[in-house]
Amino acid sequence: MAVAARVSSPKKLALLVGCNYFNNDHEYIPELHGCINDVRGMAETLVSRFGFDRRDVTILTDEPGSHPMPTGANIKRALTDMIKKAKSGDVLVFHFSGHGTRDDDTKDEAIVPCDVNCINDIDFRQIVDQLPSGTTLTIISDSCHSGGLINHEKEQIGPSTVKRTIDAKDLKSKPRFIPHESLLQHLSGLSGIESQQIGHHIAHLFGDDASDKFLNKTYHPKKPIADNGILLSGCEAGQTSADLPPEAGDGKACGAFTHSLQKVLAQHPRAISYKELVTKVRQLLRSQEQEQHPCLYCSDSNAVSPFLLQKRPGTKDVDIEATVGTAEKGVTTGPELN
Repeated sequence: MAVAARVSSPKKLALLVGCNYFNNDHEYIPELHGCINDVRGMAETLVSRFGFDRRDVTILTDEPGSHPMPTGANIKRALTDMIKKAKSGDVLVFHFSGHGTRDDDTKDEAIVPCDVNCINDIDFRQIVDQLPSGTTLTIISDSCHSGGLINHEKEQIGPSTVKRTIDAKDLKSKPRFIPHESLLQHLSGLSGIESQQIGHHIAHLFGDDASDKFLNKTYHPKKPIADNGILLSGCEAGQTSADLPPEAGDGKACGAFTHSLQKVLAQHPRAISYKELVTKVRQLLRSQEQEQHPCLYCSDSNAVSPFLLQKRPGTKDVDIEATVGTAEKGVTTGPELN
């Protein structure tokens, strides 16, 4: 008599990065206040709502005394390590709260780690292309210019699909944004070389740890396909994301996007699709008169899938590949990275 093979539960792995740029003595990199609060809140949501094991949730922050720090190299290494652990059906999450920027020359969007070794949309395309078949990577970026952060990912909700009608309200928020010229000035002061190209400075400063694009390595990104990279961006590629003061964030400094995302999830305890989630977050931000428009980039099938493949009532766990073991105590603070 044949015995059915036992199906192991898929893993759920997360890397959460918050950069406040503490006590920054560089005039071109403004200090933020809500980014670490964002990722700590997201860690609790992943564990309590979505069944992540605390030991599988890695948090990197630039809080004084933290180790390892969220440098560009450490973030990319931690992402690569997470993907190496993954198998088909696993659910991966990367959340970044911090500054974003956009290269005025190439129009490439990027996140800004604590050492300003920027990670751009080409880098994220390379990361998504490493995913095992059937594994999803949800990228949540609460940073400026985060729309389109996965190069060649299909836009589901964004500037070409949604009409914008909103006036901004002054909530004394600070944009999570480093202008191109400010970033160039900052990097020029560090590198000591003369160039108007951000990539030249980053390549000089960080060597092999810099983006392949800045090292002139050949990479041919895929055209938009039905892959399993999913991007929830805090704003469109040409917009800024707000860092809210405590009075606007229920008593804590926070990112407007992350705060609204958490509120919508709390209001909808059952499974909610990626598309519905981003739509409701946009509506909430609009009701607050915030001038930023979150976007969704992913395949058509992932757009209508439950966010983080949360189990729907009456369905089997194996059907949506979304269960893990019992959560344990103690969020990890990151692998041993240099």
